[in-house]
Amino acid sequence: ECVLDGRGAEVAGHGGGNWLGPTILDLTPGGHYDPKEEITNSAYTEEIFAPVLTVLTVPTLDDAIRVTNANPYGNGAAVFTSDGASARRFQYECEAGQVGINVPVPVPLPFFSFTGNKASIRGDVNFYGKSGVHFFTQLKTVTSNWQWGRGKDLGGVTMPLPGKK
Repeated sequence: ECVLDGRGAEVAGHGGGNWLGPTILDLTPGGHYDPKEEITNSAYTEEIFAPVLTVLTVPTLDDAIRVTNANPYGNGAAVFTSDGASARRFQYECEAGQVGINVPVPVPLPFFSFTGNKASIRGDVNFYGKSGVHFFTQLKTVTSNWQWGRGKDLGGVTMPLPGKK
């Protein structure tokens, strides 16, 4: 069920574009997903890159973890709960790269990496946040020590030389 339809969105000054406004798709309208059934809806089986929130309600935490981990993609998942132990378990057992607890879209702030898992990432490096900086940065370590004056020692860190005391 399309709870909020974002088709037909228009952006002022950018006519003729292909725009999609915020969209909410409820895959379990009026109830819970039956864990014995296979999910065939393309909103679950394909990875959507758009302002689309796909809602799938399940009866138990075990079902939530199983359904999330059964998906071939692992970009993001969210759980809504008032139980801290359940939230912690979902956080650790869920195989998504971005996990939201009581937030609908677990999009990180810019200083975090945009982390996908499974088929949601290519290669082994995430490209935003700290990971992106490290990917594009040549690291260098410099160690130095300066004499206080000519002929003075280096504060007890003088290199020992063979035959010298």
